[in-house]
Amino acid sequence: MTTTSTPAAPEATTTVNPVLRVPPAAPAAAAAHFRASLAFHADVSDVAAAFTAHREQGAGLGFQLVDSRSTPSWDQAHVPGAVHLPTALIPEQAEQLLDKGLPVVTYCWGPGCNGGARSALALAELGFQVKEMLGGIEYWIREGFEVETWQGSERRAGADPLTAPTDSGDCGC
Repeated sequence: MTTTSTPAAPEATTTVNPVLRVPPAAPAAAAAHFRASLAFHADVSDVAAAFTAHREQGAGLGFQLVDSRSTPSWDQAHVPGAVHLPTALIPEQAEQLLDKGLPVVTYCWGPGCNGGARSALALAELGFQVKEMLGGIEYWIREGFEVETWQGSERRAGADPLTAPTDSGDCGC
């Protein structure tokens, strides 16, 4: 006598939405988190707008911008008006180059680099108020803002349409 077995029914699987695997925070906790995040970060378009208002309208800048990269990187391209202060030199030079009475905004290469955060930490440990410019020099350039190089000033023709507003200078956020 032969017996045949029927395959077992597949177990029911529950598909978990990867976005909601960890549920969102309560609104009050989310508000506190994002408020805190904005206290620690500035974006390149806000920094550029502040520099433009400072240059064109005489508005107070209200902060100091620090490029924390190496000298060859600084020479390659940096934000006009930034102070060059490599992270490793912050402990010995920050208090001579920067005003403790003004907040400092730091930047490095870009989103794949934590140099801006490391320099912000070093400055905070010295008693400076500090924010990090999100996107670093990479997004400054990709959004079409002018840079200074060892050869002079330049601006790339057109902003990268995937990273910057294409029809105005304001992304609307």
